[in-house]
Amino acid sequence: MPPAIEHVAVHYQVAVANLSAHLYQVTLTIARPAPLQRVSLPVWIPGSYLVREFSRHLQSLTAQQGRTPAPLQQLDKNTWEVQAKPDKPLVLRCEVYAFDASVRTAWLDAQRGFFNGTSLCLRVHGQEGQPHALEVLPSREIAHWRVATGLHAAQVNAAGFGTYLAGGYDELVDCPVEMGDFWDSQFTACGVSHRLVVAGAPASFDGERLLEDTRRICETEIRFWHGTSKAPHEHYVFMLNVVDDGYGGLEHRNSTALICGRRDLPRLGDAKTPDGYTTLLGLISHEYFHTWNVKRLRPAEFALYHYDAEQYTRLLWFFEGFTSYYDDLLLRRAGLIDNAAYLKLLNKGINQLMQTPGRQVQSVADASLDAWIKYYRQDENTANATVSYYGKGALVALCLDLTLRQEGRTTLDEVMRTLWQRTRGGPMAETDLAQVLSELGGRSFHGELATWVHGTGELPLRNVLTAQGVAVHEDPAQLAQRLGLRVAEANGSVQVKVVLRGGAAETAGMAAGDEWLGLELPSPKPAKTPASGWRLTKLDDLLLYAGGHTELTALVARDRRLLRLPLTLPSATHVTTWRLAVQDNARLNAWLDPSA
Repeated sequence: MPPAIEHVAVHYQVAVANLSAHLYQVTLTIARPAPLQRVSLPVWIPGSYLVREFSRHLQSLTAQQGRTPAPLQQLDKNTWEVQAKPDKPLVLRCEVYAFDASVRTAWLDAQRGFFNGTSLCLRVHGQEGQPHALEVLPSREIAHWRVATGLHAAQVNAAGFGTYLAGGYDELVDCPVEMGDFWDSQFTACGVSHRLVVAGAPASFDGERLLEDTRRICETEIRFWHGTSKAPHEHYVFMLNVVDDGYGGLEHRNSTALICGRRDLPRLGDAKTPDGYTTLLGLISHEYFHTWNVKRLRPAEFALYHYDAEQYTRLLWFFEGFTSYYDDLLLRRAGLIDNAAYLKLLNKGINQLMQTPGRQVQSVADASLDAWIKYYRQDENTANATVSYYGKGALVALCLDLTLRQEGRTTLDEVMRTLWQRTRGGPMAETDLAQVLSELGGRSFHGELATWVHGTGELPLRNVLTAQGVAVHEDPAQLAQRLGLRVAEANGSVQVKVVLRGGAAETAGMAAGDEWLGLELPSPKPAKTPASGWRLTKLDDLLLYAGGHTELTALVARDRRLLRLPLTLPSATHVTTWRLAVQDNARLNAWLDPSA
């Protein structure tokens, strides 16, 4: 049960200081401060593993007791110490700049407000486990706005402005706040009340379709974990911010913050399901699955959050990767996509992994540990040096699930539910997973975990998929992949963004940042005419002008210097890409739709 207001030890007031300047005014009242009271602002937010230095947006911090200023000293980049009288409330005030449209920080303008507590709310050292209150104040300029949050409402008005309660700091900052004149509706899934708010949607938005599809996802996932038993959350809030072009989500204990592009929303009168909408549903499925897998069932290293520095785990391949496996699989089981659509999504993930040379350099367990410096700080060499714990982790889950099913003793579904029961929905280690796999699978899976998770060998994808009724075809890869390149094409220019390890482009000496201007073909033999040259405006022009030539010269510009690089074109069959198709519907449905 949430605390009563009169028992709250730490109280935050959040108001608009200046909409045009994107400034929040935050007032923190500590009922019983320590003589040397320390406060700090987190440097990261759980679920997004990068030190983001939220305190860089905090300004004008003051402290006082009654009308008397309290001595305040900054100790480091995100920590302050106040000299206080313990028998008198201590009040700190500051402003926070909020102009980051992502789900991780804070935003404020004339149309919308949003914030995570990690961006606005100073942590009161020594009182993190005490009751906390968050009061969101209305004002004339935002009188038409409403408020949505997963926090427990204590004293709020019809629009949601007022006081919310949390059992401690962890709960407070794990419930973001959305404000604005948003689209708003509700549904119930397996007895749990859900609220869906959408900011920035155009007039064509089919809210009822999104509401119904989200309800089906929620019911499917609650039943996945609990059957007919009760879910661990009593209410849930989806907060979707719609922008021109964007994608992302961040999970919380009973809510999620999401971003999508306007073209990805369902449209009134349009019954078809475009790829962008399927991607949005997959995002909703992913973040809702995190309600269990990472917010409750979580790495042992995250039993307590430490907000002042990186917090390491080698298990993101399980918590993010396995969630990425189930997000699309549960869309299929919810009846929102069919077998062919599911295989198309799976196909994309497999090809992405196969087109990442870094999979042969770094294990997915090590990639989890390195998330702080690699996954969230990607550059032109990322694909060559590391592997996504989302993408490969999902395919590790696939291989485990299909192996378990084909050996006939259990499934990964049962493994996940047993892990939940064994840990009581709490912290876990990799040894817990290994033990459950052994108990339910009837043998040790140490070899698979060592090879697939802690090694860099290839996953047995072809074997497990064909045994489950999936046909695997190999087609010639697109030209960029054949060359070992990732490029951007705009305004008649071909810009090299990534040069993949071991490819033809690397052998030729190309580098990220090059502009590929054109190509030069060798002179005919015997040479009667000069070599012919062609200007490239898009990569596919290369095959148009090369004709039957496999040896040519690439003309590139690097740092304003013109270079002539010898390039050998690989054959169309040298580099391939996978294409999955349904071969045996009965075997496929035993996996994708086991309840049918």
